[in-house]
Amino acid sequence: MELPIYQVDAFTSRLFGGNPAAVVPLERDWLADSVMQNIAAENNLAETSFFIPNGEERWKLRWFTPNLEIDLCGHATLAAAHVIFQHIDRSAAKAVFETRSGELVVTRDAATGMLAMDFPARPPEPCAVDSRLKQALGGRPLQVLASERDYLVTYKNEADIAALAPDMRELGHVDRFAVIVTAPGKDVDFVSRFFAPKAGVDEDPVTGSAHCTLIPYWAARLGKQNLTARQISKRIGELSCELRGSRVRIAGRSVEYLRGTIKLQQG
Repeated sequence: MELPIYQVDAFTSRLFGGNPAAVVPLERDWLADSVMQNIAAENNLAETSFFIPNGEERWKLRWFTPNLEIDLCGHATLAAAHVIFQHIDRSAAKAVFETRSGELVVTRDAATGMLAMDFPARPPEPCAVDSRLKQALGGRPLQVLASERDYLVTYKNEADIAALAPDMRELGHVDRFAVIVTAPGKDVDFVSRFFAPKAGVDEDPVTGSAHCTLIPYWAARLGKQNLTARQISKRIGELSCELRGSRVRIAGRSVEYLRGTIKLQQG
């Protein structure tokens, strides 16, 4: 069996920036879960997305890290939409994805090249804090909140975020899926980084799903609905954000890096 595979850098306008995701389009049916997990492990990227058609401009979408299947991923959704718009349905204005996190819609602006995702908001709230968290992160955190999935830890400024060098082994034992760290930006509204060693991703370069939590937090803190964001990993990601009630709009650009073929042996 031969399958197409693409690698797309999401949330960037330059090659080797943003967050790379692998995308594997399937014609009708899912592969066995173990096969999809093995493909994701072989790719060794933060996420690999798989999708199958399910009607006009509709697709079923799943995401796998090298270790496990996850319930929400932004950059691999953006990458999947890029592949659909560029290679499968060039006339489509939107792609509607059916996922474990409900219906997710990606639209494209032909004039600007921007892709915009409609995702659920996951506002952070006060929480009980794992005693290992602050020591594992380092620096001087100001506040610890949590969404339904991740910790959100705030710091004073962008330099504090850039200087963090977490103990990933210890961070992998805290009681949430991942940790988002954030602070005001120097020339954007806010900056962030994202650590998920429990999922096999020590630091994710650009994390769309983290902005489901970051956007409502910063919208409330800054008193504005439209926000500019930068994830300051080594690869850097740029995001245009908007709070829309119980939903968030996360927009960015994408660049295709690779097209290839997966060759699966039968039996």
